[in-house]
Amino acid sequence: MARAIWSGAISFGLVNIPVKLVTAVDRKNVRFRELRRGDASRIRYRKVAAADGEEVSTDETVKGYEIAPDRYVVLDPDELKALAPESSRAIEIEDFVELADIEPLYYDSSYYLVPGDTAAKPYALLHTAMRESGKAAVARFVLRTKQHLAIIRPVGDALAVSTVVYHDEVLPASQLDGLPGEDVVPNDRELAMANQLIESMTVDWEPERYSDTHREQILELIERKAAGEDITSVPDEERTNGDVVDLVAALEASLAAARDGSRGDAAETA
Repeated sequence: MARAIWSGAISFGLVNIPVKLVTAVDRKNVRFRELRRGDASRIRYRKVAAADGEEVSTDETVKGYEIAPDRYVVLDPDELKALAPESSRAIEIEDFVELADIEPLYYDSSYYLVPGDTAAKPYALLHTAMRESGKAAVARFVLRTKQHLAIIRPVGDALAVSTVVYHDEVLPASQLDGLPGEDVVPNDRELAMANQLIESMTVDWEPERYSDTHREQILELIERKAAGEDITSVPDEERTNGDVVDLVAALEASLAAARDGSRGDAAETA
């Protein structure tokens, strides 16, 4: 059972719903320690001053904002502490918006909200109303001394809250170089074939269909080496993506491969 990392209340209008915040994502990263090659001794790091190489204690450390090369505005920890957001146990809803209007680029970290001991009914009321309306709530709350902008939305039988980045942190597509101009327009045949290919490859969204194959390979290698197996590295052949000379021919070949794959899947399930 996942453990709550924060408790408070959803607040909107005059309604308060006690809730607990539970992490929704358990990342499966493979973590390594840095070791010395010869004897597998752990490598440790020290904070040292660039000027003289002397080790610096935490008490001697301040924050510096670089305003020019090697020029800093120095801020003391107490000065930053004075500007920290006021600790609060409220997730304050500011607005409701159409869930479909939120660009996924804005989503950051996700959590579940679980109702408090006496909040089952108001929690269910908010969940049902948001699900039926297709709305999401825009809210703010403080977690670990940092204020977050967040989106609350129904996910299955639960309410989920995702922290989001601010608008000035998302790079507009208009700033990207190399995007096709208005003069680059696919013809009707190319577009029809591309739509056919997309349709032939379309399946229901099932997250369990996809796994982190790279992580699985690393863990398999670790298990084999831990068991004493002698591993001989074989470099992968370099993969290259050549220029597509004939777009229509590439689409036709892709469609043919997709149809063959579909027939193969049908034969396996027959």
